[in-house]
Amino acid sequence: MTPRVLPLAVGMLALAPLVGAADDEARELLQRVERAVETLNYEGTFVHIVDGKVDTMYVVHRYEGGVATERLVSLDGPRREIIRDQEEVTCIFADEKSVLVERRKQEGPLRAAIPQDADQLDQHYQFRVLKPVEKLGRRAAVLAVVPQDDMRYGYKLWVDRESGMLLKSQVVDRYGKVLEQLIFVSIELPDSIPAERLKPSIAAEDFTWHFQRDDSNVPGPSGEASWRAGRLPAGFELKASNTGLMTGGDTPTEHLVYSDGVASVSVFIDRADGDSVAPEGPSRMGAANAFTTRVGEHMVTAMGEVPLTTVRMIAESVKQRQEPATAAR
Repeated sequence: MTPRVLPLAVGMLALAPLVGAADDEARELLQRVERAVETLNYEGTFVHIVDGKVDTMYVVHRYEGGVATERLVSLDGPRREIIRDQEEVTCIFADEKSVLVERRKQEGPLRAAIPQDADQLDQHYQFRVLKPVEKLGRRAAVLAVVPQDDMRYGYKLWVDRESGMLLKSQVVDRYGKVLEQLIFVSIELPDSIPAERLKPSIAAEDFTWHFQRDDSNVPGPSGEASWRAGRLPAGFELKASNTGLMTGGDTPTEHLVYSDGVASVSVFIDRADGDSVAPEGPSRMGAANAFTTRVGEHMVTAMGEVPLTTVRMIAESVKQRQEPATAAR
């Protein structure tokens, strides 16, 4: 273990006393919660906490005939609703009297809070089952996903033992500091949910509707993109790439997605003469870091729920070339 990795190990071990549990139990638990948040029927209220800012949301999730549909309602500030199904995401903004419809499949906030592809993560993460606790009157297993280096964050999940449903999640830095968390304050798991529960409560017929012009902003198979990151943290690979108009944009943007199976980093390459180009340097919101740098006549921004050192490494190595990326050592 190198000196840089030691604080990470100390911080994550401080999360809670470990229970002697086999990796198989932890993997099974992670796979179970992955299935549960997509295939269970549930309805409840959760809070999303980032940088001390608390957003309260009400969620209705219906799974019927192999199809998941979800409705999210903001309970704080301006009225907002998001309807998500297999084909599109509809965002209703009551204060702006506008609706944005994007034809793309998008993960809901609960699915996005769970690490994926456990079988591919042996070299870069460890899985630990911690001491069980009571949460919302339910017996909850606690799972820690511990990174092996300081190029990625750790995760902690509270999972209902009976149903496999996620009750709470945290993103944790290498010192054990909580960067972002999602916490259910109430939840019901009915056998079925009427389709009417997925209909928006905001009457938006007279609002201004914005439709995504095409779905070219959705990353597709990696293919032969004209831009590549020349240096990546170990385990990160190019998963998808595409070039097209982002929602609200007028010039093409190239979008690359790199992932180690848990953490993902999106890279956006834009012409440097656009009005909406981000300023150079780092920025952060909760667990998400971003780094923007200029490469010739283009601006490159790397962003994701990873440490700043990771997005900076990737952004500063992006070049307009075809050579394969090399993993950092």
